[in-house]
Amino acid sequence: MPLTPAQVNLVKATVPILKQHGKAITTTMYNNMLRDNPKFKNLFSLRAQVTGEQPLALAKSVLAYAQHIDDLPKLQHAVERIAQKHTSLFIKPEHYPIVGKHLVGAFGEVLGPALTPEITEAWIAAYGQLADVFINREAALYSQTGDWKTWRDFKIIKKEAENETVTSYYIEPVDGKKLPSFLPGQYLSVQVPIPGGDGLVQSRQFSLSAAPQSGANHYRISVKLEDTIENAPIEDVVAGKVYGLISNLLYRNYNVGDVFEVSPPAGEFFVDPADASAIKKPLVLLSAGVGATPLISIQDAVLNSETASRPINWIHGAYSSGSACFTAEARETAAKHENVTAKIFLETIRDSDTVGKDYDFTGRINLDKLAEENLLQLGDSTAEYYICGPEEWMLLVRDWLDNKGVARERQHLELFKTGDL
Repeated sequence: MPLTPAQVNLVKATVPILKQHGKAITTTMYNNMLRDNPKFKNLFSLRAQVTGEQPLALAKSVLAYAQHIDDLPKLQHAVERIAQKHTSLFIKPEHYPIVGKHLVGAFGEVLGPALTPEITEAWIAAYGQLADVFINREAALYSQTGDWKTWRDFKIIKKEAENETVTSYYIEPVDGKKLPSFLPGQYLSVQVPIPGGDGLVQSRQFSLSAAPQSGANHYRISVKLEDTIENAPIEDVVAGKVYGLISNLLYRNYNVGDVFEVSPPAGEFFVDPADASAIKKPLVLLSAGVGATPLISIQDAVLNSETASRPINWIHGAYSSGSACFTAEARETAAKHENVTAKIFLETIRDSDTVGKDYDFTGRINLDKLAEENLLQLGDSTAEYYICGPEEWMLLVRDWLDNKGVARERQHLELFKTGDL
């Protein structure tokens, strides 16, 4: 049943309350929901609970929904990002009433008598409307994955070191069935059991780091070894206190022949190489560290498509040549294609590094320097920017592009965490 005008006004009237108490409400919701539904721990990142990222992300989403409940198209980007993530984790319609029950319950627990029966009914209706938006979009996404409707076993058929801390995994389905293609830039969710976790599983998203190929029987993802706590007590592990847990489990413990679970390709960060209307639009690919993984897929896919003549600027930054990703491949590609340039920044130069091969510039990525050399396509109002790296760095890049007049719809940022930017 749609919200009444009075209910819409009541929900909008809670905006000041949500600004003040939103995170307390969502933190309470998650605590209660995970306590009452222990199996939900397999759906949610326990690390994001500990850091507060998950409750904060939901609090921001609830606030945005209340602010725009009478203008939902403004939330389209956030809805798409979340729906893509949900389908990669196999969130189902039956999960939504459980979340809704605990969300409204948390409103009452935090706000007490301030939550009137009228406001409660308004938020029950509002949550039902929002749940329907996600359920409908996710149903459309699920319909695109064929018979791949649950976690699927994949076997590692090859491991290949990309640098000192990043290794690529070539994986194929154990069932031998055909793999769906994907759009370059998208990711896979990988789910693994937590050793000693009494059945607990956790998942993480990894970009597909090779371009899609027709008829391919495998995917490639690239995993970074994180600097985190080694040999942490199992109590800390299952409590979500260990950063980089899934990446390090894969990096250290999984080898050729080993199996883990995977969901279908997903994500709203992608380029469609078949889009003929983009053939003259410059493509600027900006990455830092392991953020190069989706961008190498994008670059190679475009160059193997009908839009191969697009001007492409590959720009990558890393701490050292030992942590730079896919730079040799990027150099080789630029040498073969006159419409491609590759520029590399290194913060630390080793004695064995060679300018023009291992790096072009010293220091962190300097956008002003790149602009001076016309490597950012700022003079072309159709240029598209794909940015992947640490969140703080991506926000700085976005602010810089904003100040140069680059429209937000031409800026695409990949975010491997809960929520949105």
